[in-house]
Amino acid sequence: MNAKETQTTASSQSKMLRGSAWMTAGSIFSRVLGAIYIIPWWAWLGSAALAANGLFTKGYQIYGVFIIISTAGIPSAVAKQIAHYNAMNEYATSIRLWWHGIIATSILGVISAAILWFAAPLLAAGDSRMIPVFHSLAWAILVIPMLSIMRGYFQGVSDMAPSAISQLVEQFVRVIYMLASVYFIMKMGNGDYILAVTHSTFAAFIGALAGILMLVAIFIRRWPRIRAQMAHSANQIDVSVNQLLMDIARQAIPFIIMDSAINWYYIIDQYTYKPMWGHLFNWSVNHMNDLYALYAGNANKLIMIVVSLASAMGITVIPLLSAAVTRHEMHDVSRQMTNAIQLFSIVMIPASLGMMAIAQPLYVVFYGYDGTGIRMLEVSCILAVALGLYTVLAALLQGVFRNRLAIMLMLVGIVVKVVLQYPLSALFGAYGPMLASLAGLGVNSILMLRKLWQYYHFKVFQTSRRVAGMLFFGSLMFAVVRIAMWLMNYFIPAVSKPGAVAELIVALILGGGVYGYLVLKTHLADMILGGRVAGIRRILRMQ
Repeated sequence: MNAKETQTTASSQSKMLRGSAWMTAGSIFSRVLGAIYIIPWWAWLGSAALAANGLFTKGYQIYGVFIIISTAGIPSAVAKQIAHYNAMNEYATSIRLWWHGIIATSILGVISAAILWFAAPLLAAGDSRMIPVFHSLAWAILVIPMLSIMRGYFQGVSDMAPSAISQLVEQFVRVIYMLASVYFIMKMGNGDYILAVTHSTFAAFIGALAGILMLVAIFIRRWPRIRAQMAHSANQIDVSVNQLLMDIARQAIPFIIMDSAINWYYIIDQYTYKPMWGHLFNWSVNHMNDLYALYAGNANKLIMIVVSLASAMGITVIPLLSAAVTRHEMHDVSRQMTNAIQLFSIVMIPASLGMMAIAQPLYVVFYGYDGTGIRMLEVSCILAVALGLYTVLAALLQGVFRNRLAIMLMLVGIVVKVVLQYPLSALFGAYGPMLASLAGLGVNSILMLRKLWQYYHFKVFQTSRRVAGMLFFGSLMFAVVRIAMWLMNYFIPAVSKPGAVAELIVALILGGGVYGYLVLKTHLADMILGGRVAGIRRILRMQ
């Protein structure tokens, strides 16, 4: 490898780590904030909390698909195309593409919001309580495309800080509005939980406006630098507006399909659980609604904290891969894929196993004690690894312009999910849909890994050894934490919030300490995260 290739590789890895750090921090804080609000929200809703969370979850599953359609995958597509043109020194073309992307997403936002508003009675599937929830979410769809396209620009230039900051601002303002409205309705108003849920979902609109204002302010501040880049643009290519829009559409459509895949897994559950469970078990409608809320609402909200880690890595790696492919630096592509998979593993494996280890006190802190809910959270923690791995691998395929292949493999997983939904529900009851999703995503991931190795020859044996080490260390951490919690339960049972908080504090310190010590002592962290980790070891006086 020559000096130029070495410098490019180091730069790419540095950008991936820095970008992943920003996006991971933004995603974690955003998700944690989006989970912590549930504690007062749940308490203020009282006996209606589970029913309210069921309505909230059903609304957000459909809303998630509409958001992906209304942005048409354009933010990720724009990030990818901006990285492509910038690698060619065509900065003026990048800005033109971004501006026309704003116009396109704004139009799609209006159309999608109108469809959601008028289709609300149909999407409610006979549950009239869902109609005002869908109407409130239609407002958010009007403005979120603008927010997303602005994030797409910053991601395209590998500047992840604005996206991360805006994500946190959006979530913070959303949670403030949500909690304030629920408190006034449930504690000072008429106690109408449907109205409380409606305002909770309308909070997405308020949060999106705050995020837009934040990004506009950052863009204005950086405009002189952007204008200077445009002044030195090569301007060797002449791309028409129609061609720019076609480029966006061609790249965006695969993102629509791929980004909505996880939503479709949950939507399949949303529209099949009642007829399926009703036929299999003769359960009452209320009981089925409660079980659905336990795993699709309660457990899912918690595991999405760790899944957001994978989403952050996926967002970071797409423009870096696209730029490397444009420069025909295939060695760099292979290394970036290896780094992305290993970086995902060193974070996601301990996060998921750790959450599984502390499932009981964690669930009690947020929702109160519920044996079924706790077991569903434990199964969901395993599902979180599959969701995260699918997210990263799909991003890798899209980053190297293998969109058609990514879609085909994703559809195979969806078919596996549909085929296994009924038989696994018959065998495992309410856990069946989660296990069917795990099987579908597992098939997805195996097929994607095989194709990535076949085409780009990422370091599969090195990755396998390191992942095996992470699994071993994660399992040791899991065992230590579970034993410690078992001993603590004799003195402070985690069936009430005070006892659960005490167990969480001890478990987090103990689990983080065990895993951190193992990956630092064996230098596994250095191999994946780079030489800077040695500084942590020196501070801790470790060899």
